[in-house]
Amino acid sequence: MTEIGVVQAGSVLGDTERCLAKLEHWCSECARRQLDLAVFPEGFIGGYPKGLVFGASLGIRTDGGRDLFRQYAECAIEVPGPATARIGTIARDSNLHLVVGVIERDGGTLYCTALYFSRSGELLGKHRKLMPTAIERLIWGCGDGSTLNAFRTDIGTLGGLICWENYMPLARMAMYAQGVQFYCAPTVDDRDVWIPTLRHIAREGRCFVLSSCQFLTRDAYPPGWLDSAQNLPDLPIRGGSCIVSPMGEFLAQPLYGSEGVLAARVDLADLTRARFDFDVVGHYARPDVFQFVVNSGPGRG
Repeated sequence: MTEIGVVQAGSVLGDTERCLAKLEHWCSECARRQLDLAVFPEGFIGGYPKGLVFGASLGIRTDGGRDLFRQYAECAIEVPGPATARIGTIARDSNLHLVVGVIERDGGTLYCTALYFSRSGELLGKHRKLMPTAIERLIWGCGDGSTLNAFRTDIGTLGGLICWENYMPLARMAMYAQGVQFYCAPTVDDRDVWIPTLRHIAREGRCFVLSSCQFLTRDAYPPGWLDSAQNLPDLPIRGGSCIVSPMGEFLAQPLYGSEGVLAARVDLADLTRARFDFDVVGHYARPDVFQFVVNSGPGRG
């Protein structure tokens, strides 16, 4: 049996050091509960500044918006770098396989990235979000096929996609084709309609789905940042983290309204049981009719 979990918590926007300290706190709680795997939300390190418009409209950028972006970019981390070394130490000390959403800085561009660590603290690899959604494209670049990977560990194969990438059928297929067993879906989507997506993915991929969402309050924003906000609700991100079985059933019901850890004890044999009548990349694939190709090369030099 394997103990898996998701951590629902919010970033401390504008303060990467406090985000790392918060990561360490929650990993200690996961270790106390003897989890083998913990998944943290999208943009947990570096932050998801929901509602901010960065002083931009079509054809117009402001000096204030540029400076706000500068402040946000300074919270991003390099991969690998000092922050990833620290996260690796946290994973090792907690004896956790760890999946963490971060904002990655590479040159002058930011990426929404998920990092994968082994329980020994090794950085197994990263996945950059292929397609930022709507105004996310103002602050983040697009990932490419070179980071569309799954990772073999001593508890099984880890992989997944970030937030609305999970609405891209071919991106999901790329994960299924690599034999993903623990499908990790860091997100900030707290709407009711997100939950059926996760249950569909679990049944489609016949995999365990772990979705970790932030719980973010207005107190998490630094002074002045909310001056750039539009249409922001009183509770910016209400949560909705959950764990789903390969048959699409909840192993941990969605959590709303607070931070916390959700956990489930799972049996990998359930993956085989679920694929008895449906294997999307096996006996149900029909490769004589369909062909599937992924460009795994880097998108730039």
